[in-house]
Amino acid sequence: MPLRIRNRCIIAMLLALLAACSSVPPTPSTRTSDPETRPTAREYFSLDDHRQSQEMVIFALGLLDTGYRFGGRNPEAGLDCSGMVSYIVEQISGRQLPHNAAKIAEQTRPIPVTALRAGDLVFFNTSARQHSHMGIYMGDGKFVHAPSSRGKVRIERLDSPYFKPRIDGARTLLAEN
Repeated sequence: MPLRIRNRCIIAMLLALLAACSSVPPTPSTRTSDPETRPTAREYFSLDDHRQSQEMVIFALGLLDTGYRFGGRNPEAGLDCSGMVSYIVEQISGRQLPHNAAKIAEQTRPIPVTALRAGDLVFFNTSARQHSHMGIYMGDGKFVHAPSSRGKVRIERLDSPYFKPRIDGARTLLAEN
């Protein structure tokens, strides 16, 4: 190999080595007191007081037999599933949730279905898409929801032949302890 080509190869390897050394990522800081390096926890919508989740159940029971209306947000005009939940949350807390089951699911803290407590939210896949229907868990395996069929807010069982295979999530409105 001629000297000239060998020198070019050596220079190319040295440049490659230097370039590789200059691209080593910085070592992450282990200090957690620096706000720039502290991990940020996802903030979920939560009620101010745990008693408000029991109030949600009581309020939902007061809406039994309210007529169904797609897009409905108030009892006088009729309610759909997410309209019922967002209406109740607003009446109890003064704060708003979106009027969309999937968006409510995104903004609330997920929990295992086995951990459901009164006032938690249950979600179902009823329209070939995740979180297309929802209700408020009331305890004892039952939930309140505004279904499109038979047209009135009513109570159903989670283990019913229709809803059991369609459960696709549970959320809580309580802050994580």
